[in-house]
Amino acid sequence: MEQAHIKLVDRLYKELLSGSLGIFAGAGFSQGAGYVNWKELLRPIAVDLDLDVDEETDLVALAQYHFTKHGENRNRLNHQLVEAFSKDAEPTENHRILARLPIATYWTTNYDRLIEKSLKDAHKVVDVKYCLDHLPITKYRRDAVVFKMHGDVEHPNDAVLTRDDCERYHLEMAPFIDALKGDLISKTLLFIGFSFTDPNLDYILSRVRVLYEKNRKQSECILRRVHRGNGESQERFEYRKRKQEFFERELVRYGLIVTHVNEYEEITDILRALESRYRRQSVFISGAAYDYGPFTAQEGELFVFELAKDLSRRDKRILSGFGLGVGSAVVAGVIEATVKAGHALNDDRLVVRPFPQAGPGEMALDELWSAYRADMLKRAGTAIFVFGDKLIDGEVVPSSGMREEFNLALKNGVFPIPVGRTGAMAKELWNEVIKRIDDGKMKVSPEIRELFEQLGDDARTLDEIRISILKLVALI
Repeated sequence: MEQAHIKLVDRLYKELLSGSLGIFAGAGFSQGAGYVNWKELLRPIAVDLDLDVDEETDLVALAQYHFTKHGENRNRLNHQLVEAFSKDAEPTENHRILARLPIATYWTTNYDRLIEKSLKDAHKVVDVKYCLDHLPITKYRRDAVVFKMHGDVEHPNDAVLTRDDCERYHLEMAPFIDALKGDLISKTLLFIGFSFTDPNLDYILSRVRVLYEKNRKQSECILRRVHRGNGESQERFEYRKRKQEFFERELVRYGLIVTHVNEYEEITDILRALESRYRRQSVFISGAAYDYGPFTAQEGELFVFELAKDLSRRDKRILSGFGLGVGSAVVAGVIEATVKAGHALNDDRLVVRPFPQAGPGEMALDELWSAYRADMLKRAGTAIFVFGDKLIDGEVVPSSGMREEFNLALKNGVFPIPVGRTGAMAKELWNEVIKRIDDGKMKVSPEIRELFEQLGDDARTLDEIRISILKLVALI
């Protein structure tokens, strides 16, 4: 990843943790899902006007020409919008990554519903606002609000399409402008998939710049570098490069930091890196112990307690399924660390999800447990596996649930840390990780390799093992 991309991830991560990161999505954000941009949306309209859409730069004016030509009847424009954005489409990976992150504010000029769908798929309560009547109403316990400042595909007659719509926007939709001004002043918005040719956005950004020129919040913008097209002359290419340079200076004047990508796929890499870094703050502790192996129950529980406490003191968010003999120690460790530090005990500190012990519904109990495990592992960046046995028909056997959680961790890109010293299933998983490292399937530094070795060393005390785990978590 380019150094500029790493720096962007650093800045976005800081804003994400502070709750100040928002998204502003343009048409390019939906193109990966198969939807059209403005030019393709209006291509049939241009044909009807005997114009070439590829020669036009003011697409809002093009829509206005069609509106005026047909006696200010926008039926054809509305039909074109509905036809273009009503087809079924699935959110892209970029949509899904952002939906999984704790981002509460979305702005978009898009008419489609991909942002809302991706948030709902992530089990979030979404408050969508595309008209003035929506602004004073707040959906109960919402996780995210989506401002669709140009309208919604299901209400084409109210959508912003023509120059008339744009010219009246600051009068008829002033509360939307005020809301966006507030977010531009107080939040860092990541502008993504945007061409910055929207006249309303230019209007808003310019006024924010004038009002808060000396003390405004900077936002972020990702732009694709100009590439020389097939058959394009060097002179024409140099001209487009100069034009982009001037355009970027304007964005800086508006308070935006520009980060370049060579290809749009690099945007996904940036968002993945942001999610990975955020998830690394969440540690899933997987464990169950009917028999603590070479240790007493008191020694095993104290080890888990101290480990959870130390992780929490390092501002790690702890996730736990409240496994037998382990769950109580995890909870107690986090609570003690939180209380002593004077913090509030909330979902930013601890998420405990005991497994249901009965399944009266349509799903079998093992299916419920699998879904439960998958949901928890998607929220973590690191998974620590300790002990791992259970009593079946009077016999102590390795935990199959821990094995499933390990497989889910690998599938979801969660970094696994099996503590072989604790025996049972954790020992089996530790042997597998060592083998994966030696086979090159899991690439780690020599320092991390050495720490993994220590986790399976039977000569080490549990206090020494705990210190090795903390070092590993810090390194990754």
